[in-house]
Amino acid sequence: MRRPSWKPSLALAATLTAGLATGGCSGSDAATSAFPSWHNTQVNVVSRMAVGGDVVAVTSMKPEGALETVALSLRDGRRLWAHPATMAGRLPGMGVSTPALVRSGDQAVVVALDPGKQGRWNATLIARDARTGARKWSRPVHSTFGPQRCGPYVCLSEHTALAKARMVVLDPATGKVLWKLPGISEVEWSDDKRVLLLRLASNPMVESYELETGKLQWQQPIEQALGPGIDLSGGWAFGGAGDDLVGYVAPYTNPRTKKVSAFGLFSIKIADGTINWMRPSVVRVYPSGNPGLAPVVRPVDRHGSYGGFARLDPTTGRVVGQITASDVPGSGWWLAFPDRMDKLGFLQHRAKGSAFDLAAGRPVPPENVRAWSFCVTDPKPLPLRGQPPGFYSTAALCEYDLGTGKRVTPASTPPSWYTGSQDGWRLWRDERGGLHAVNDQTADSPGMYG
Repeated sequence: MRRPSWKPSLALAATLTAGLATGGCSGSDAATSAFPSWHNTQVNVVSRMAVGGDVVAVTSMKPEGALETVALSLRDGRRLWAHPATMAGRLPGMGVSTPALVRSGDQAVVVALDPGKQGRWNATLIARDARTGARKWSRPVHSTFGPQRCGPYVCLSEHTALAKARMVVLDPATGKVLWKLPGISEVEWSDDKRVLLLRLASNPMVESYELETGKLQWQQPIEQALGPGIDLSGGWAFGGAGDDLVGYVAPYTNPRTKKVSAFGLFSIKIADGTINWMRPSVVRVYPSGNPGLAPVVRPVDRHGSYGGFARLDPTTGRVVGQITASDVPGSGWWLAFPDRMDKLGFLQHRAKGSAFDLAAGRPVPPENVRAWSFCVTDPKPLPLRGQPPGFYSTAALCEYDLGTGKRVTPASTPPSWYTGSQDGWRLWRDERGGLHAVNDQTADSPGMYG
């Protein structure tokens, strides 16, 4: 997905070693210490996480820069198996590829790209039993953005570096092609009956397909919501909000024409593609909630000047909290939000920051206001072996005291708007790449990165 996986653009920013501990997250706060939890430091997670069938699948980086697909038990964080992994044709702005984890009958399979160049094929797509790692099927690959789960199937855009690029829908048990589409597509939402695809083209569209047959159900050009001149080079993000899909397209400045593409936030009905609401000319800020959960944006006028900050209701698109441009401090700050996102903080590292009540739009004393922001403000690209430069791991958040600008220790469990939740489990990566999990029975929701 072409969106910042770690390092946000300046416009949006204004805005391991060994060991396994189970039975309690290292540094968990009292509110979560009674819940089942674990912390695995045997991995250096650099991708998002896939969950299913009581298994967690991630892409991890070894000390020498090689990638591997790692499967862990969701119940205790125990490492189940690992195999070498690679990327073939994925663009750096999309972040490191995440394995696809798909249920197949009463089992689950992990589908990932293994290295190995043979003739015109640059890698091999391999499906393995999620718990044992036993190989089930394989498919040679020339170039791809990586596999994705689409309902009960596997979706794969392949030959992405060639004119004959296409997306194939595969049976997870056998690898058989069920149906295919020309061009490049990305899965943005799916259930057992349908899949919503972002069609990457000169006129990008969101399209709905019947999963079993591949029949087109509806299509909605993004320019209908945000206006003409869409360019996905700046990145995008989507998230489900009940019966709707909320999408965000970031701005992109054409280096030749210096023109800025159309950008903003919009919502469409999953059932028929009808546009519910639109918020053109706003940028999503980081860190913040998923577009389908708790979007926070800044308006940008036609001269490129930024306004204040607003949190939107993903169901209606209405403003539920905001501060004005005149309230925004000068420079040197990083955004920070508390667990409930009821306040907006401007973090000054090792100095007193400022905070605002979002609902009232009024300043509040920053003393004793704890909020979450990026652990590192100048991350380094991953030293990946055999890959183009510019890949970053998914961002880790740390808790800060806005009154002092210092980190809160010991670290507590990050908020659900960052981690998301699946099957009652919340998982997150710490700044060293270790993987944490807690089962606090939070309702299913998307995290900051989906």
